[in-house]
Parts: sequence; C-alpha cells; structure tokens
Amino acid sequence: MLNYKIALTLLPFVGDTNGKKLLAYCGGIEEIFKESASNLAKIQGISHKVISAIKHNKDIFIRAENEIKFIEENNIKPIFFLDKEYPQRLKQCVDSPILLFYKGNADLNVQRIVSIVGTRTPTIHGKNICHKLLNSLSQADILVVSGLAYGIDVCAHKNSMANNLKTVGVLGSGLDIIYPEANKSVAMEMIEKGGLLTEFISGTNPDRQNFPKRNRIVAGMSDIIVVVESGKKGGSLITANIGFSYNRDIAAFPGRPDDALSIGCNLLIKNDIAHLVESGEDVLKLMNWQNSDKRNSSFQRSIFVEMDENEKLLFNIINDKEAHSIDSICIESGLTMSKTSAVLLGMEFKGVLKSLPGKAYQVI
Repeated sequence: MLNYKIALTLLPFVGDTNGKKLLAYCGGIEEIFKESASNLAKIQGISHKVISAIKHNKDIFIRAENEIKFIEENNIKPIFFLDKEYPQRLKQCVDSPILLFYKGNADLNVQRIVSIVGTRTPTIHGKNICHKLLNSLSQADILVVSGLAYGIDVCAHKNSMANNLKTVGVLGSGLDIIYPEANKSVAMEMIEKGGLLTEFISGTNPDRQNFPKRNRIVAGMSDIIVVVESGKKGGSLITANIGFSYNRDIAAFPGRPDDALSIGCNLLIKNDIAHLVESGEDVLKLMNWQNSDKRNSSFQRSIFVEMDENEKLLFNIINDKEAHSIDSICIESGLTMSKTSAVLLGMEFKGVLKSLPGKAYQVI
C-alpha cells in the first residue's frame, strides 16, 4: 500500500489537489492506478496528461520501493493524508500534501501549535525577542514549528528546546539532506525533542522552489504564526500571507519605521494581516492560552466543517459514536455504493469521521 502512496506523489502533472480528487472518485489509493482511462477522464479537472501519467509511469514504483527501503533503514514514519497522525490543521488546507515523511517523537496534533518565522539575518534585538517569546510560551503546553533556516527559525528551535518545549522543523528537502548544513547538530537534537518533517522523498535537494511549498506546511499546521523581524520581502512574509489565506491568526513584533528588518512586520500590522504583539504574554492572551487548561475538544470540533446534503445525510446516520459498516450506511442512506464510498472519503478528508478495519466508519 505504501508503494502506491509514494507513487502517487511522484506522478507528473498530478499534484496534491488532483491527487485528492482521484482518491475521492476512485475510493482508494490502489484503485487510482487500476481505474480505466475512460473512467478517469470523467473526473472534472483531470486532464489527459494526468491520465497518461497514471497509466504510463510504471518506473515510479521502482523509485517508490527504493524509498520504502530508505524509510525502514532510517526509522522514518510516512504519514498519509487519511492517517489519524496526519496534522489535522494542515488537512483542512486545500493544497495540503498527500504524504508526509516524519522523524521524531512530537505529536503533530497537540492542542496548541505556534509557528515562529522571521529573517535569516536577525539583529541582537530580534534574537532577544525570540528568546523572551519562547520563555513566555513555555508556561503553556505548546508545540513550536519553524523551517530550520538560518536566523529566527533556528533561534526558535534552540530556545524551544532550552525551555523544554517540543519543536518540529519543516524541511525543503528530503530527510537525508539537512539544509543548511550548519544547523545539522540542532536538527539531530530536535529528533529527540520534537522532530523533522517534509513532503519530499530522499535525494530531493533544497532547491529554491521547494521553500514556498515548505512554508505552506509551516503555516497550515499551526494555530498562530508569529513573525519576529522581517524585511520587505522574504519567506517569513510568504508564510504569514499563506497562513492568513488559511484563516490562521498572525502576530508580528513591530519595529522602528526606518529599520529594514522591521518593514515586513510593520506592513503586516498596517495592512491588518497581523496582530501587534510585544511579548509572549500578548500571544498567549491573543489565543486565550493564559492558563494551562487544554481545550477539551479535538481540533476538528473547534472548526465548523460545512457539509453538503449527502454528507449531512451520512453524518446523521452514523452520528452516535458507534462503528457503522459501509453496507449498512449505503442501505440506510439509499445512495449507491460508489456514491456512498466517495462521500465517506470526502468526510474523512474533512476530519469529520474515521475509517475502521472491515470497511466501517465512525464519527470523530
């Protein structure tokens, strides 16, 4: 099964959005590769290029098998889009990756996640802000996410570990390549005190085009993105704007108007994208995290998920916390088996329900 999951990510012209369309229509990962070309052509948005890629790229399974060997040899955990370990916040984003590769011990679905980003060339003032920020956040049960880059990123990772907070670095390369090399020792420590996460298979170099993709993961898996020093352009602003498009809270530390490394933060605040914060306590207050009580419901319950008529129909059938077989759901709903399968898979995508062994389903 894993070889099919990896193969799907390697197909040219497919991508994450089309991959999810294919999953929803075909009802399973193996079924995508077994479906006829004529049926695949019926899926809206699936071009002849995509169909050709599915039907005429058998070599990708050889690459997938090699990747499985790498995963097994290096104690890496592949996390598929439908797995319960998949970051549920990220799952709600339309362009979230189909497959992630993870090495670490942090729970990617803890109650509170903060992403901290900023310039690669911070001032002493910026480093002090980062230090004080993480010291304040240590009073809450928080997972800290960043991109393991020079500057504020690595400063956030180091200060998280110094304050006994778990921290996850999202890479723009495969897990066999730590970039920048200077942060390798920090990355190794993070594996024991958090983890490393990527959507890229081994052998993927940290090419420029990979970092905006990395940034969407940093943004998507958090509750709030905090920007500490940023120029007018750069990855931290990209991350903040992606997070804003995902309806994440954004916070930024302001600076002097004539300070080049404050321009980005000031613009975010000026344009009503970011909340102005001056301390970690401000972040905790903004998120209503001042006390140590955890939210008593799962992330999925904290966000209202809109459902269409068929999804509402099936939800009402299985909304009793009991496991329901797909056969019984199909009979009670009056929908066809193929339609029932597609709707259930879509609801699983949205984090409304989970699949159980024996083709059974249960509301989360």
